Amino acid sequence: MKTHARTLIVLFAALGLAASVASLYVHYQLVADPSYTSFCDISETVSCEAVLTSRFGYIFGIPVAAGGAIWSALVLLLGLFGMGRGAGADAGGDRAGGVAGYVFVLSTVGLAGVLYLGYASFFVLRQMCPLCLTMYVSVIGLFIVSGGASSDLGSLPGRVGRDVRSAFGGPLASTLSVAWVVAAVALVTMFPREDTAAAASAAAEPVAAPTETLGPDELAPFEAWLVSQPRVDLGVPGGGAKVVVVKFNDYQCPACRQAYIAYKAIQQKYESQYPGQVAFLNVDYPLESECNTGGIHGSACEAAVAVRLARTRNRHRELEEWLFDNQESLTRDRVKQALADIAQVTDYDAKYASTLDEVRKDAQLGQKLQITGTPTFFINGIRIASTLRPAYFDAAIAYELQKAAGSGPQAQEQPGKP
Repeated sequence: MKTHARTLIVLFAALGLAASVASLYVHYQLVADPSYTSFCDISETVSCEAVLTSRFGYIFGIPVAAGGAIWSALVLLLGLFGMGRGAGADAGGDRAGGVAGYVFVLSTVGLAGVLYLGYASFFVLRQMCPLCLTMYVSVIGLFIVSGGASSDLGSLPGRVGRDVRSAFGGPLASTLSVAWVVAAVALVTMFPREDTAAAASAAAEPVAAPTETLGPDELAPFEAWLVSQPRVDLGVPGGGAKVVVVKFNDYQCPACRQAYIAYKAIQQKYESQYPGQVAFLNVDYPLESECNTGGIHGSACEAAVAVRLARTRNRHRELEEWLFDNQESLTRDRVKQALADIAQVTDYDAKYASTLDEVRKDAQLGQKLQITGTPTFFINGIRIASTLRPAYFDAAIAYELQKAAGSGPQAQEQPGKP
C-alpha cells in the first residue's frame, strides 16, 4: 500500500474536492434559480437537493459542502507537495510517512463527519445524495490508505511545530499555504448563508409588492417547470379555494422568517384582490424533539402551540409577527407572556398538552411527505423545497389561478380538491 500511497491519496482527495465543488455549485444554483433541477435529483429518494438544503446541509449557517471543499483541498496539497519525491526525508527519517500521518488524522475527523451525515441522510432524511456518497467514498478511501502509509503516529505531536515552519519556509509552500487560507476564508464568508437574507430583512421595511418583474423569457421556462412537477395530495382542507398554498413552518427557522417577510405583501395582495380564491395555510413542522423527530430548536413546539391558541382569538397573525421578530430569543416563558399580551390567552399551561398533540399530527404529515427542511411550500400540491424569489412565488400563484379559471395551459386538478 505504501508504494502507491501518494497516488491513491491524491486521487481520493481530488475526488472529494470535485464532489464538494459540484455540491457547492448545485447548492448555489438552488438558491439562485428556483426552477433549477440538478443532474443528481433522480427520484423522491435519490436527491441532492433534498439533502443539501436540509438542516443537515448546514453547520452554523455554512454549507457542509464548503467544509468538504476546504478539507479536500488541504489533503490534496499535502499529497501533492508534502509526499512528493522532492520532499525527501527529514530529520525524522520518513517525511512522506509523517505527512501520511497528518492525512490520517484529518481523515479520522472527516470519517466521523461523514458517518454522522450518512446516518442523517439515510435514517433521518431517508434520502440518498449521489454527490454526498462520492464524498463518503473519498473520505473512507483516504482513511484506509493514509492509515496504512503513515509512520509512527506518536511522533506527530513533536514534529508539528517543525513541519509548520517548513511549510512556510519555501516560496512555493508558503504561497500555497497562504492561498489555501485565503480561499477557505473567502468561501466561508462569501457563500450565501442560511441566515444572511433573514438578517438583512430584519433591518428593512416590508415591501409593498415584489419589485422584480419577470419577462416572457423567464416566465415560460418557469411555467414549463411547474407543469412538469408531480402534484401531491396533502389532505389539507383548502376551504374551496382555487389555489392552496401550504407552508411547512418552524417559528425558529431563519429561512421561515425570511419567507414570511418576503411573501407577506404577496399574501395580502391575493387575500384582498382574490378573496376566497387563494388560501395560505401553515402546517407546523417544528425542528424540536418534543413534537417532531428531532432538531436544533428549543422553543419551536412552544411557539406552534401558542399560535394555535392565539387563533381562537383571531390574533394568530399578530403573534406570528412577534415570534419572527423575536426569533433568536424565544423561550417558553417569553412565548407564554407574548400570548397573554397579544391574544389575552392566559391558560397556556392548561391547554399545552392537548394542543401539542395537534402540532404532532402536523409534524407526522410532514414526516409522511418526507419534509427535509423548513420552509417547504406546496402550491396546489407542487412541492417547492427551497424559498422562491418573491416574483416567482407570485408568478406560481398567478399561474395556478389562471389555470383554475381555464385561461392557463391545460393540466390536471390537484388531487383531492373539489
